[in-house]
Amino acid sequence: MPSIIKRTYREDDGRMTGYIEVFGHGGDVETAASRFGGRAADFLDFSANINPLGPPKEVLEALQQGLHSVLRYPDPGHRGFKALLSERLGVTQEQISVGNGAAESMALILLALAPRKVGTVEPGFSEYRALARQFGAEVLHTEGLEELNWQAAPERIEQLMEKVDLLFLGQPNNPNGVQYPVEVLHRLARKAEETDTVLVIDEAFIDFISPSLRQTLAPDLNKYSHVIIIRSMTKFYAIPGLRLGYAIGSARYIQAMTEKQVTWSVNGLALIAGEACLRSREHFEQDTISQITHERTRLIQALESCGCSVTPGEANFILARVPEPWTAASVQEALGRRGILIRSCAMYPGLEAGHVRFAVKGAEANDRLLDGLRSVLERSGDLDVNPASADQGSQQDHTQHFEKTKGGKRL
Repeated sequence: MPSIIKRTYREDDGRMTGYIEVFGHGGDVETAASRFGGRAADFLDFSANINPLGPPKEVLEALQQGLHSVLRYPDPGHRGFKALLSERLGVTQEQISVGNGAAESMALILLALAPRKVGTVEPGFSEYRALARQFGAEVLHTEGLEELNWQAAPERIEQLMEKVDLLFLGQPNNPNGVQYPVEVLHRLARKAEETDTVLVIDEAFIDFISPSLRQTLAPDLNKYSHVIIIRSMTKFYAIPGLRLGYAIGSARYIQAMTEKQVTWSVNGLALIAGEACLRSREHFEQDTISQITHERTRLIQALESCGCSVTPGEANFILARVPEPWTAASVQEALGRRGILIRSCAMYPGLEAGHVRFAVKGAEANDRLLDGLRSVLERSGDLDVNPASADQGSQQDHTQHFEKTKGGKRL
């Protein structure tokens, strides 16, 4: 058995890594394999939120047919992909920036605009604060409330906007999967204009929500010069290994981002896949949303029957708190030994030691998760350590570390 990876803090960004999240994210099956043994490819991974249907068949066919393109440099202007996005979104190509995943879009925004103070709403995607600090910004934050499903009250966000140059907002937010109503988004967009703050809305998971239920400013983007929307192709179209995302906003912001982008940062196969994604048949979107909606409802009911407290999100993942004396670390350990990988959320500011996140997968995979979780929670002697002590002190230590060092000032 490989040696245990110790829980530790990464000094470069102040995050507690937990057992598995040594790079601060889910989907790290290599670390899971070194921790629990076995092959990385054999883990059933509920820690990364990827479409369980896999890529559309049109994407796989396009990649096969386009393999010869590796002999050529990719288009540095991303023109074919931008043209399709422009037609779909109703924006000009000058309002689109294509990135090597949504994370590059975030980095380009920070590089181009060079904000001195960046705001985040916690709990939220860790890259917001990590990238902001990497580019020299001071990070300030406000926290959501459990009674609001871990969203922050709009007035608290507005107060934060008065103190920062740029604010990141997840929509739906990760890890709780909840959307702010579009009326709140309009309110915040107007506040951004008033305070000269750039409002960056991360819609990486919005495609998993039925179009009629999506709360987005995309149709009204031209009304707000201080709003940038980020979206991901990675998750909905199941191409995380290719890395593809984009940002839309005013042409002046997009031009500034383009000037900071490394030439050919988006590879040719990713662009081929992106164009095929946008040409894929409508039923792929419908089938995905139908399955996610059905399985999410079923998982929520089953998790609650296991004693978990569940946040009623709308995305393709579920935030839950496991029943005491279990913690995120001990449940992750026990399931990992069964070949099932979940995401600990104990390191998210504002959450607790028992918080975990489960991706929503297909029925068979979800049944295996539920069987494993029931087996774990019913057997307190399952681990060779007491479940309550596996993560003892981690949440308190992390909260203190986050507020005292690099996590940002709390407002």
